[in-house]
Amino acid sequence: MFRILFVSPEIPGNTGNAIRLAAITGAQLHLVEPLGFDLSDAKLRRAGLDYHDLAVVTIHKSLDAAWEALAPTRVFAFTSDGESSYTDIAYQPGDVLMFGRESVGLSAKDKHCPQVTARVRLPMLPALRSLNLANSASIAVYEAWRQNGFAGAQIQA
Repeated sequence: MFRILFVSPEIPGNTGNAIRLAAITGAQLHLVEPLGFDLSDAKLRRAGLDYHDLAVVTIHKSLDAAWEALAPTRVFAFTSDGESSYTDIAYQPGDVLMFGRESVGLSAKDKHCPQVTARVRLPMLPALRSLNLANSASIAVYEAWRQNGFAGAQIQA
């Protein structure tokens, strides 16, 4: 399945929502320290509801440690200045969908690190800065999952 990578997330509710997203889609959530909150934060627990035990969540001490553990072949860095639209990517299981912190996004260094396959954007109206982190991850994960036939999903009539 797909792997979501949050680099130094700051808002517990966004990470809680991503935990829930990972659980319901079968994605893995990887978090790179430093985190802007404690993992026992009530807002994180509330946003994730009772999905915490159903999600695969891994904490990495650094981005280099995440690369070592993930051994990715393809990494898509989501950024407002990405060259490709998220719909132009042909996603494959195992892809890493990388997102930066809520306040500043991905650093220039992280966007251009050798592991990044492409910098990807979500379309927005002009002059607007960004979309919520959890919402951005949801859009990307569902597009990747859709392209792969919603593998593992229960299809209801």
